[in-house]
Amino acid sequence: MEKKSIAAAQEFNEKQFTKRILFREGESTVFVLNFMPGQQLPAHKHPGSAVYLMVIQGGGTLTIDGVPTEVTEKDVILAGGEEEFAFTNSSEENTSLYVMLNKIPDERYAQNV
Repeated sequence: MEKKSIAAAQEFNEKQFTKRILFREGESTVFVLNFMPGQQLPAHKHPGSAVYLMVIQGGGTLTIDGVPTEVTEKDVILAGGEEEFAFTNSSEENTSLYVMLNKIPDERYAQNV
C-alpha cells in the first residue's frame, strides 16, 4: 500500500497551472491539476486512454469536443481519450482537479509541470 495526500499536491503557481503526479503504475497515472483564477489547460487529447476527473476544489469550464460545461466541487467526469479536452478556471477561487489516466498515451502525460 502507498498513501499520499491530495492536499500536499495542491500547489498553485501564478505563472501557470501546475500538475502534481500522485501515482504512476504501468500504463496508468493519477495526478492533481491546480489552477488559479483565469488559468487554462489547452485543448488536447489522450489517445488510447480513458480520462477520469473529479473536481476536488473550486470549479470552472470543462470543454469536451468544443462543448463547454460548467463543473463544480465534487463533480465527476469520464472522457474518452479521443475526445478533445480543455479546462479554464472561470471561477474566482483556486481550483484543483483529480485526474486518472488509464493507459498513458506517452511520457509527456506522466510528468510534473
